[in-house]
Amino acid sequence: MLCSSFSISRLAIPSVCILIAFLAYTSQPFFLYFEDAPLTKDEVWRINILAICIWICYYRSCTVDPGRVPKDWAPADRKQLEADQASGRQRWCRRCEAFKPPRAHHCKTCRRCIPKMDHHCPWTTNCVSHFTFPHFVRFLFWAVVGIAYLETRLWVRVSKIWGSRNLPSYMGPSMGQIGHLFILFVTNSMTLFALTLLLLRTLWSLGSNTTTIESWEIERHETLLRRARRFGGSLIGPGGVRVHIAKQEFPYDIGILSNIKAGMGGSANVLSWFWPLARTPNRSTGLEFEENGFEDPTVSWPPPDPDRIPLPPSNQRNDSTYGNKDISSNIEVEAFRKRQEADLRRRRGLAEVERRKPFHARFDNTSNESSDADSDIQNEDSDHGEEGWKNSEGERLRDFGVDEEVEFYDEEDIPLAILIQQRKKQQQLSH
Repeated sequence: MLCSSFSISRLAIPSVCILIAFLAYTSQPFFLYFEDAPLTKDEVWRINILAICIWICYYRSCTVDPGRVPKDWAPADRKQLEADQASGRQRWCRRCEAFKPPRAHHCKTCRRCIPKMDHHCPWTTNCVSHFTFPHFVRFLFWAVVGIAYLETRLWVRVSKIWGSRNLPSYMGPSMGQIGHLFILFVTNSMTLFALTLLLLRTLWSLGSNTTTIESWEIERHETLLRRARRFGGSLIGPGGVRVHIAKQEFPYDIGILSNIKAGMGGSANVLSWFWPLARTPNRSTGLEFEENGFEDPTVSWPPPDPDRIPLPPSNQRNDSTYGNKDISSNIEVEAFRKRQEADLRRRRGLAEVERRKPFHARFDNTSNESSDADSDIQNEDSDHGEEGWKNSEGERLRDFGVDEEVEFYDEEDIPLAILIQQRKKQQQLSH
């Protein structure tokens, strides 16, 4: 399965290149020899200029590095990190063994945390991120403009043929020309429809300053809010922990014009937003983002989620070892490992009801409420917590390229403070 997926991904870029070449370059010989409406000079330079813009933007979308988090990057507020981890806002990447900046996610294909990751695009085999998003927008824009122009030129020829449909066949184009025109017209129309929808969705994301992943998170938050209203504003997380769910505003929507400026590399020059050779955003950016200030500064995104809260082992809930400053780091780590091993052995013998379950499964065991609520809750058809949750379009985070295994907490998570200590020791040993 993996080999098959890898083979398909290798064919993505050649397939797109073939499609661009077919539409841009086989149409011109057809127009040239179409006697009823031959190719004009204006059509020649317009088609080829638009094709050049498409090629440049597509090349840059495929080849520009989507970025990476600097090796030694760390947020300034460590106390806020601990609070984030306790509430299910993961700021530590277990794959990279490093901090994750706001809006960053670990891409399972690129195998690293990507700054402001939107999604991993299968057609560019590259991440759409803080650094590649402007090129991706330009590619979609010029592709839609170029294909729309070609559509008008094809429509002129189709109209000519339809107008002469009652004439003898020898007075019109040959069957080869008609077949070529039919394939061009159908392919161009379908491509135009698909790319127009994608461009509109991308422009909406640009105007609201949301990534595809963040749109998924917003929908998840709204779903949890609907559920929480029925239970007094809180939901039960793993281990019986009650998680308060309050409406939280998306922090990065700073106004349409400012959103567009931020999404297009920070440039206020409108012409540069469309210029195919515009610069890639400065590599020093992408780690911090302006916020609208609607929420308390100590509140971070994404909002709390009961399926992201780490499950505390029962023999650690009243344990104050981590708060004892007199214990050395070595003893602390070793004590944690011993408790973790003991807890793992204990949990292997537990009944299914004691194991970590997603919210809808825990709900089924503790409530017999109305069928309307049940139908809302049961639309998550997986038994793997938030990792299996799907939005209204049936998409999971893994469909956007996110590595779900490291994006969400599970029972075996090591506290952030311990992870930081382990990383410091590794760095000291390496030096």
